[in-house]
Amino acid sequence: MQNRWILTGKKAVVTGGSKGIGEAVVKEFLQLGAEVLAIARKQEDLDALKANVPEKLHVLAADVSSAEGRASLVSKVQETWGQLDILVNNVGTNIRKPTINYSPDEFDFIMDTNLRSAFELNRTLFPLLQASSQGNIVHVTSVAGLTHVRTGSIYGITKAALNQLTRNLAAEWASANIRVNAVAPWYISTPLAQAVLQKKEFYDAVISRTPMQRVGEPAEVAAAVAFLCMPAAAYITGQTLAVDGGFTINGFHPA
Repeated sequence: MQNRWILTGKKAVVTGGSKGIGEAVVKEFLQLGAEVLAIARKQEDLDALKANVPEKLHVLAADVSSAEGRASLVSKVQETWGQLDILVNNVGTNIRKPTINYSPDEFDFIMDTNLRSAFELNRTLFPLLQASSQGNIVHVTSVAGLTHVRTGSIYGITKAALNQLTRNLAAEWASANIRVNAVAPWYISTPLAQAVLQKKEFYDAVISRTPMQRVGEPAEVAAAVAFLCMPAAAYITGQTLAVDGGFTINGFHPA
C-alpha cells in the first residue's frame, strides 16, 4: 500500500524547472524519492536550485522552444538514464495584449514555447518513456484552456491545445503503457503571475471569482502533478485536473 504513494527510483524530466510551479514539482519529486532532470534557459537559476536540493537532481540549461534545445535535452536523458519514467511539460510564457495587437513573431514565440515544445518532446522522448513500461506525461496547462480568462487569446489557444493533446495521446499511447494527464491551474503565486497579481484591483477581481478566496501555491499544483505520476493513479489517463480553488465551477455565487 505504501509503495503506491511514492516515486522512489523514478526518473523524471521537468521543463521550466527552476522557478514557480516547475521548481515546486522538482522539489516534490525529489522528496518522494525520484531522480530529476530540471531544464531551464538560465544556468544561474539552475545553479541556485541545485544548491538547495539533494544530489539526485541533474540540471540542463536549454531552451526547449528551439529544436536545438530539445535535442540537447533528449541527448542528456539518453546519456544519464537511457530510459524515462516521467515527463512534465511545464515550460510556458505569455504576452498579455488584445488579440488584434499581436505580431506574427509574438504568436510564434508563445506557440513555440507553450505548445510546440511539449508536442515535440512527447514525440522524441516516446521511445524512452515506452522503455519504462510505466511512463507518465503530465502537461501543466491552465484554466485559460478550459474557459475564457483575460490573459491573452494565444495563451488560451496553447493551453486548450495541450488539454486536447492530453486526451489524444492518452488514447493513442495507452498500448505503450504511457499515461498522459494534465493539471490546469488558476492564478498561482509564481513570478509570472505576480506581474498582474500585484495590482490590487486585478487581485481583488481574481479573489472575487475564486470560491476559496485566495490564489494557489506552487506546492499545491506540484502535489497534483506528483499524484498523477504515482502508482496510486495507475488507472487515470487522459484527464485534465483543475487546480483552481473552485474557479471553473463558480457559475454565480454572490457573497
